[in-house]
Formats: sequence, structure tokens, C-alpha cells
Amino acid sequence: MKPEQTKAPANFMARVRATAARLIPAPVATFFARKDVKAVWDWVKEPLYAVLLMFAFTTIVVQPFYVPSGSMEPSLAIGDAVLAAKFPYGYTRYALPFDYIFLGKSTHEPKPVLASLPTAGDVVVFRLPRDTKITFVKRLIGLPGDRIQMKDGHLWINGKELPLKYAGLASDEDEYGGEAMVPTYIETLPSGREHKIFKKVWDGPMDNTDVYVVPPDHVFMMGDNRDNSLDSRWSVEMNGVGYVPLGNLVGRAFLVIGSVDFKNADGIWEWPLNFRFSRLFNRVR
Repeated sequence: MKPEQTKAPANFMARVRATAARLIPAPVATFFARKDVKAVWDWVKEPLYAVLLMFAFTTIVVQPFYVPSGSMEPSLAIGDAVLAAKFPYGYTRYALPFDYIFLGKSTHEPKPVLASLPTAGDVVVFRLPRDTKITFVKRLIGLPGDRIQMKDGHLWINGKELPLKYAGLASDEDEYGGEAMVPTYIETLPSGREHKIFKKVWDGPMDNTDVYVVPPDHVFMMGDNRDNSLDSRWSVEMNGVGYVPLGNLVGRAFLVIGSVDFKNADGIWEWPLNFRFSRLFNRVR
């Protein structure tokens, strides 16, 4: 007599259930087979799936970030909430929700997964090199090998001065509620990409610098509010940003999804009354 042969499950889900039945201890399987437990699971599973889907989305695709300072005015206002895309530069340890979860712990800084070099002019969310618990957002000005210098308040890249075109006056806010009208200029990068900057004086502390040569696997960041930005012009030894490793990049800011003028609100209960609808869904340029 031939031994009895068991039939393989007809489809993938049946195979999964058969495997789970073999692996899950009988008391656990009995518990989850109860009608009341099934009823609870049927009630919570859709919200749970939604939370897991949102978690995966903010981990892999985009993540919101808050702008607490005016260093990126006029492009970003104090109180803006921006979405940053995670995938343009690859997945670094800081673009993931848990340190090293997929990259493996190492004494050396792991390289980004699916890495891609950024584009000069991108507005980038990154971790501060001297304190990676702090997140900054600045404009990427220099790529590896680029030579960056400030002369009389004008930006030079690889020996060429970037053109500036006057664009009128605009309101410059500070973190303490102060406001002033300052000159706005349109700056043009060597690629032809344009963005607005604030520039009030031409002889400030970082308006005349030595040449910065961006090291391999690093980038150079600057704020659009040139007279009010702690950025790569200030070295780590000066408690500044310094050169930013590519592994510190989190994502590219591309959309304003909300903005609250919290400085003019007496408390959090007044934030809805100070919501800036004019900034809602503005592209970050």
C-alpha cells in the first residue's frame, strides 16, 4: 500500500495559512480563532492597515518638516511645514525611521542606498554634521569639487560671479516678531536655475571669504536669507554647518503643505486664526 499523499494547497494564501498553522503554537491559534477576538480584529484591522501604510509612505516616499527660522526667506517662511521627498538622493541612515535598521551598524558612515547626486539649487533637508539630532533645511550651492567664495556679498562658483537681478522689496521676519522691508534679488546658478535671496548689506561677517573647496562626498549649503543664515560658510569649529556629508541628506523639500504665523498668536489656540492660506501648496523653488 502506498503511503497517503497530502495534497499541496491550491494557492499561495492557502500555503501561507497551512505554514502558519504548523508554526503557531496551538494555544495561540485557538485564542485568535475565538469569535470575539475575530470581531475585534475585524474592527481594528482597517485603521491599523491605514497607520502602517502611512508609516511606510512617510518612511519611503515623503516626510513633513517644520521651518522654525527665517534663514531660508523669502523661499520659506517661519512657520512653514514642507514636504521632503526621500528618494531623490537615495536612502541614508537619516532618511530611515530607525538608525541603521536596513544599513547595518558600522564604525564607518554607511553609504546611501540607491544613491544619486543632488542638483545644485535644490532645497535640501539634512542632519547637522556637528549634531545629527538637529535637522536643517538650506539650499544646495556646491557639489563635490566645486570652489565657492563670497566677494563683497556676491557669490562666486568655480571662479565665476553669479548674476543678481533686483526684484524689489519684501518683508523679512525674524523669530521674535520683528519685521523689516529688505531688498530681494534673483540669483542665477551656473546651470541657469534661478531663486530669490534676501541681501541687506554687502560687507557682513561672511561677505568676503576664502575659497571653499567642497570635499569628495560632501556638499555646500547656504540660506537664501544671506545675512541671517548659519550655513556652510561657517565651519564646524565656528559652531556652523561646514561641509555636509552626502550621508546626512534626508530629502528634497518640494511643497509647502501648511504655514502658521505663530509669532502673532498669543497661544496655540490662536494658530488656526493665523494660518497662512496664501502659502498652502506653494512649490519650493
